[in-house]
Amino acid sequence: MRAVFPFPHPRAADSSGRRWRAHASAPALVCALLCSSLTTALAAPPANPEFCAPSSTLTSAPADLTEQPASTQRMAARLREIAEASISPESPYEYPRRAEALRQIIERTSDSAERIKFLPTYAHDLLRAGEPEPALAALATLEQLLTAEGHTMTPVQFTTLHTIRALAYLRLGEQENCLLNHNADSCLFPIRGGGVHPLTRGSRGAVDALTTLLTRYPGDLRARWLLNIAHMTLGEYPDGVPAQWRIDPQHFASARDLPRFPDVAGRLGIDVDDLAGGVIMDDFDRDGFLDLMVSAWGPYSQLRTFRNNGNGTFTERTAAAGLTGETGGLNLIQADYNNDGFVDVLVLRGAWLRQLGHYPNSLLRNNGNGTFTDVTAEAGLLSFHPTQTAAWFDFDGDGHLDLFIGNESAPDDVHPCELFRSNGDGTFTECAAANGVAAVGYVKGVVTGDYNNDGRPDLYLSRRDGANLLLRNDGPADAACPRGTWRFTDMAREAGVTEPYGSFSCWFWDYDNDGWLDLMVTGYAIQDVGDIAADYLGLPHPGEYARLYRNRRDGTFADVTREQGLHQVLHTMGCNFGDLDNDGWLDFYVGTGDPDFATLLPNRMFRNDGGRGFQDVTASGGFGQLQKGHGIAFGDIDNDGDEDIYSVVGGAVNADNYRNQLFANPGLGGHWLTLTLEGVRSNRLALGTRIKVVVATPAGEREIHRAVGSGGSFGASPLQQHIGLGDASRILRVEIFWPATGQIQRLENLALDRSYLVREDAAAAIAVEVRSFRLPTDPSPDHPSHQHASAPPVPTPHFATSR
Repeated sequence: MRAVFPFPHPRAADSSGRRWRAHASAPALVCALLCSSLTTALAAPPANPEFCAPSSTLTSAPADLTEQPASTQRMAARLREIAEASISPESPYEYPRRAEALRQIIERTSDSAERIKFLPTYAHDLLRAGEPEPALAALATLEQLLTAEGHTMTPVQFTTLHTIRALAYLRLGEQENCLLNHNADSCLFPIRGGGVHPLTRGSRGAVDALTTLLTRYPGDLRARWLLNIAHMTLGEYPDGVPAQWRIDPQHFASARDLPRFPDVAGRLGIDVDDLAGGVIMDDFDRDGFLDLMVSAWGPYSQLRTFRNNGNGTFTERTAAAGLTGETGGLNLIQADYNNDGFVDVLVLRGAWLRQLGHYPNSLLRNNGNGTFTDVTAEAGLLSFHPTQTAAWFDFDGDGHLDLFIGNESAPDDVHPCELFRSNGDGTFTECAAANGVAAVGYVKGVVTGDYNNDGRPDLYLSRRDGANLLLRNDGPADAACPRGTWRFTDMAREAGVTEPYGSFSCWFWDYDNDGWLDLMVTGYAIQDVGDIAADYLGLPHPGEYARLYRNRRDGTFADVTREQGLHQVLHTMGCNFGDLDNDGWLDFYVGTGDPDFATLLPNRMFRNDGGRGFQDVTASGGFGQLQKGHGIAFGDIDNDGDEDIYSVVGGAVNADNYRNQLFANPGLGGHWLTLTLEGVRSNRLALGTRIKVVVATPAGEREIHRAVGSGGSFGASPLQQHIGLGDASRILRVEIFWPATGQIQRLENLALDRSYLVREDAAAAIAVEVRSFRLPTDPSPDHPSHQHASAPPVPTPHFATSR
């Protein structure tokens, strides 16, 4: 049986510090032995109806969908049908069922050797099902059996038992403190203040298990990392950590002090508690305030939308918006596909699941009245491929947005990428093969940008299974037929941007403000969290590093990762960029982690130091969430002139849930300009448009460059452009390059700290009066009760296990 999320191979070290890895473990062997038994057990409906779905999401088809358009009802029914047909031991949502099947097998046998063989996997499945206490009981039974039979545990058995025990205790501590008694300091690394656990039995148990493991294998960096975190949760770090295993706090210190960006999501009722997912921050109703749409990838996880009321409150409008039954989706991206001026949404589904991931995506048309309609089939976008990444762009320059979808292929499950050309009437025609872009690979990130400044948008594809691709847009193959076959050429090798080979998130951006798009690609390959510890400690490890590529302006890129201070293992999933301090230089925030419960590493924020390098400001700004990070968006939620950050938090397996966060910008000074662009011949919301702002400063004239888009490849920032201007004394001019025409629009007499609407070809920008408010600075007055007037409380997506 090939598991989608296999049990992590234990890693330890002998007394000399040499590392070793087991090629096979007891849990791995049990998986193979139990294939037929588990398949049979999982085929039948569970005795407990709560056994297969989280309580925070739909557990059955909506009772009444009569108010929804027929197309939305059909998609909701299709999604439910696929989810119910996908019950499999390989699914990350089936750990409760798997644990129950194993329990029955263990109870039916009196053979101690058989029980010893099955119990490690049983305990691990219970942990992933959200049942740490039964997992600990199973481990205690295992240890008793080993003692009674006179067994001396092998290194693999010893490491497996104590690692699962430590993780079960850690998760117990998280459940009792970070989830049930959540506050804005919970799980913020380095843990302190309100993040210290008042209920200590989980952390105490973890310290004991990890100390036992390190006593035998002092070089186990995974155990050392987790031991330091466990002591943090007890308020005992650093002095309470034994000196030989202590990680010096200096390794986590910020390179620059920032004031705290408090997490205020709980106070606003937008701290959705679910699994991994995406986010769009944009103005869906065109009232001048940025709203939110949030997804989670569970098959029954409901897509949610929150309206910004413009007064410091949000109202959840999921049902009123007609989205009931739109479930799943690891990522979301927005665009105005039909040029009606309203932001539409693409929901991406099936990622990581391989044969189980043959889900349809959803195109949700914004009807302009607060509702959305699923028009996937009508638009010609209905297909069934696993994906989490796509990019909207006008590749043929006709003023209508086209769509590229990066699908995930495996050797036994091939799904070429798709290119949908807009027909100009709200429908699309798939043409990837005809245009030479039907790439095959395990594609995890797709971004678009005009890297060679030739006026045509190009594509970059990040792949987990090999060299990345840079698809240069060479224009029509036949100049006489501009809507005929288009030419794309892979220039990644020539441009020097094939690495990292195990990569994930990526983005085009102009980090050095020279008018040429640079490229960031993050690595996603570690042996386990011990590689993160090694990276902080400056020790060798096999983890994959990030890459920052500076555009050389000749079609090639220079790897400037080291000189910019980013030669680090970021292990990034979600990502996006913005300007924390309005200095005009783009900063970035990454969500980190993987399905392993041991992979507790902080999400990280990096400040751009004027193009000279990047400073890790994670600790000082309060951004270091240890739980799994996914979709990220930067935007000025309260219209006060600085960008706030929304972060989707939660893991992959069905018990690895957590609350999303909104980091409120405390205001760091610096002037700003907000531009909302409206295309006429170019696409309506101006995707792909380039902006240059020229300002006067005490040091002389300065240029600041931006490109209209949603930012990184996992999480979507608003299409309106918030541009920090730093210490500018006045705006000299704004130049806008419109993609469909190639024309440059020049505007003057714009004021600092104002918002403008700019229509393509207009002689002047239109000043827009926007109402502002201040996000609350007190992050946590409503916790732990979590009662909000604007939105219902969101329960924990907990899977109950029948016994």
